[in-house]
Amino acid sequence: MIERTDDFGQPIGLSLPDWRARARPSRISLSGEFCRLEPLHADRHASELYAAVSEDIGYKNWTYLSRDPPTDFNQYRDWLAEMAASEDPLFYAILDQRSGAAVGIAAYLRMDPANGVIEVGHLNFSPRLQRTAAATEAMFLMMRHVFDELGYRRYEWKCDSLNAPSRTTAQRLGFQYEGTFRQALVYKGRNRDSAWFSIIDRDWPAIKNAFEQWLANDNFDASGKQRNSLSQLMQQAPTQQKD
Repeated sequence: MIERTDDFGQPIGLSLPDWRARARPSRISLSGEFCRLEPLHADRHASELYAAVSEDIGYKNWTYLSRDPPTDFNQYRDWLAEMAASEDPLFYAILDQRSGAAVGIAAYLRMDPANGVIEVGHLNFSPRLQRTAAATEAMFLMMRHVFDELGYRRYEWKCDSLNAPSRTTAQRLGFQYEGTFRQALVYKGRNRDSAWFSIIDRDWPAIKNAFEQWLANDNFDASGKQRNSLSQLMQQAPTQQKD
């Protein structure tokens, strides 16, 4: 990046004369080969989602979520209805394309259209969705919508710093670790140090290419096993620039 200075010789950031505030994500569906994201709707998705998340024996997936797992279907449905009405976070149900059933949840949150910044979070992938091509594709579809269709500059991922699987997943998906905010939150009566990750617009073309290579039909054999891992393809992508 070329260094710029002001009239006092002080370094200043890259000029963005054509920048304009971006639109907020709207309640539209995002479709791929393996999954489909639909705006969350309690009447439409509650039964399928409850059945899917109930396969998480002991509700291990809820350890690092901000709320406790539901005690019964009615409580879960009421929570879904509350989340479905929210504008920020904006929740989506993740549906498996083959079965048509809802198997997970994701959301856009902390939307900052003026600065082109948005976060992905509130991820709850049921055992039916975890470690599948649909899970990876869902994250790709949300990224692609943010960068290619809405024109945002920065896409964020944050998690409890103790949540090792989330940290690993963020880096597998192309996010760069930026640091840890100590004592950032109190949730469930305990401290949370938050690990921050991001993808920015100049990183996106190489990351998008890695996703597209991984999702291509010829990357999977007849049994559905991947030939090249997404992590390998990300490592082969051009080095991401750093400020």
